[in-house]
Amino acid sequence: MIDIQNILASEFKLTAAQVAQTVALIEDGNTIPFIARYRKEATGGIDDTTLRELDKRLTYLKNLEARKVEVLRLIDEQGQLTPELQAEIERAEVLQRVEDLYKPFKKKRATRASKAKDAGLEPLALLILEQSQTSGDPILLAHPYITEGYDTADAALQGACDIIAEFVTDDADHTALLRDFTRKRGYIVSEAADLDEKTVYEMYYDFNEPVAKIPNHRVLAINRGEKEGKLKVKVQTDADFAVKLLEERIITRPSIFTDLLKTTLADSYKRLIAPSLERETRSDLTERAETDAIKVFAKNTENLLLQPPVKDARVIAIDPGYRTGCKVAVLDEFGKLLDYTTIFPTPPKSDIAGAGQVLRRFTKKYNINIIVIGNGTGSRETEETVAELIESGLPVKYTIVNEAGASVYSASKLASEEYPDLDVTTRGAMSLGRRLQDPLAELVKIPPKSIGVGQYQHDLNQTALDHALTGVVENAVNRVGVDLNTASASLLGYVSGIGGALAKNIAAYRDEHGLFNDRKQLKKVPKLGDKAYKQCAGFLRISGGKNPLDSTAVHPESYAAATELLARAGVAVSELTNGGISDMAERVGDLPALARDLGVGLPTLHDIVSELARPGRDPREDAPPVVFSRSVRSLDDLHAGMELTGTVRNVVDFGAFVDIGVKQDGLVHVSKLANRFIRHPSEVVAVGDNVKVWVVSVDRERGKISLTMVRDKQDA
Repeated sequence: MIDIQNILASEFKLTAAQVAQTVALIEDGNTIPFIARYRKEATGGIDDTTLRELDKRLTYLKNLEARKVEVLRLIDEQGQLTPELQAEIERAEVLQRVEDLYKPFKKKRATRASKAKDAGLEPLALLILEQSQTSGDPILLAHPYITEGYDTADAALQGACDIIAEFVTDDADHTALLRDFTRKRGYIVSEAADLDEKTVYEMYYDFNEPVAKIPNHRVLAINRGEKEGKLKVKVQTDADFAVKLLEERIITRPSIFTDLLKTTLADSYKRLIAPSLERETRSDLTERAETDAIKVFAKNTENLLLQPPVKDARVIAIDPGYRTGCKVAVLDEFGKLLDYTTIFPTPPKSDIAGAGQVLRRFTKKYNINIIVIGNGTGSRETEETVAELIESGLPVKYTIVNEAGASVYSASKLASEEYPDLDVTTRGAMSLGRRLQDPLAELVKIPPKSIGVGQYQHDLNQTALDHALTGVVENAVNRVGVDLNTASASLLGYVSGIGGALAKNIAAYRDEHGLFNDRKQLKKVPKLGDKAYKQCAGFLRISGGKNPLDSTAVHPESYAAATELLARAGVAVSELTNGGISDMAERVGDLPALARDLGVGLPTLHDIVSELARPGRDPREDAPPVVFSRSVRSLDDLHAGMELTGTVRNVVDFGAFVDIGVKQDGLVHVSKLANRFIRHPSEVVAVGDNVKVWVVSVDRERGKISLTMVRDKQDA
């Protein structure tokens, strides 16, 4: 069998010790965030993203080994396991190879070949394959094999050829050769189901591209077109060349059966092998494309979740609409609902004056400093109303937020439990405002695939997508940390070691007993045992509690070391409440020697020193700030060559979508992102980045905007 730990060490460029200790931690039930943050000595500082990849690969390799054991058992039970075959199976490094080797021994439904075998034609098939007959008549040689169901020599020969065709198909090495040929030399070909029908798939009506080169986003687009019945898709190869490859492997010398063998090999390829490899190739392309799309979606989601909160924002949040008006929610700086109503600055009422009166009154009454507008239907007219109010002296700033998923949250069971007395539209407006105040805390309430930063997310493997995005949210939540006394159950559920049920128990305990003032109180929460406490404690913060260390990312298991460290630095623990000790590293001096004295690992000591210098530091502080108030509001304000500042809203394989202040995001194609070649847009931009762009062209009829981030690439 293969050595899993050696494979992981090689693939992830890690030492054997790193892998062994990391695998042991995973198999012992530790969460990825906990391992990444608090077991750096064991892992050598592997980050959470790499740990998840390693865990995924570990699972695959374990499943591979388990499948080998099962396949060996099944073949052995048939009495057909040879030492050579066993060695081949044990050496296999991918599941596909194991399945190829097992294929000849798999129980099949009745086939032409199985019927011929049952009729006793296998000896004739072997005679043909031997190719030892250099003279004579194949018909005469086949006569002794005439039997029921095969009552002529020609029929007997055909039955024997059916056995050979299936034998060739089941051979693992023949299959591997033709699989490689298909991947390297095959083409994805698509055509219109109805040439006269106008659809978004017209570029694929007469399309072909090498299997080896087709980009992932085109694979997904073609798949969707086929699923919707707009495209017919196939994998096209040079069948004659493929058959020649088989002939070179199987026809070893001239015989009276040469022509028959050639015909049989052509039949084997065209009837059995090619259709199977076409399905497999399409499946492999789809899996590759989906894996890549999930990675891009996950990265976008991570960047969106880690956008910086806007502190001290007292917000008027507006969810625009036409017929039913614009829903308004007023929030204090902690996200508490102060007031709500509906205004009608949009058609058909277009009551701009009335809307202005309401917004002025709310701004003054509640000391509002920011207005948030959703980017959906009616946002342009709403933005114009707000912008004119600001120009006339309203003392606020405004910004546009992406409202993707707000309606999903507002109509959810969670929203109805949080705000049973509010209608869905008011809940939606509140969600928009809170996305500005604390994106992470609000967006965790929404299914990740509904927050609008993906590519073909509804076409992807939903189980794989949900698993990946859950991991991303967990990473983000635990990287930032969670205030134990203010976090919702939704947010608490993503904390290392907690989950949905324990999160509800924590919230219920808080409601019944009041605010937590010590991390150790977590052990009093029903069903939160020592193991869960170890996993979650370091990620849960308590401000103003008994122990100032509870407000930091220092884990309780390291409190003794942290306290001794403070003593050696001549600092009282209570001083942490004053914003930390900025010169902590200078005060304690030689960290390696100190680590030995304190009995902690050097990486852990570095983290403790860093945390004491800036207790509870929010990593989102390093992200680009939110952009307020734009200079353009509609497509009519745009013209070629215009320079603008925008915010990246989505990154996909072929470019980045940038919000420049109008309802429709503009596209910066991958070729216009940089002055150099880049393989993927994520090398240059990320969701939430503020970027300078120039308008290349505006298609007002189709509502499309082409942008560039390279000034000399303004050609359309």
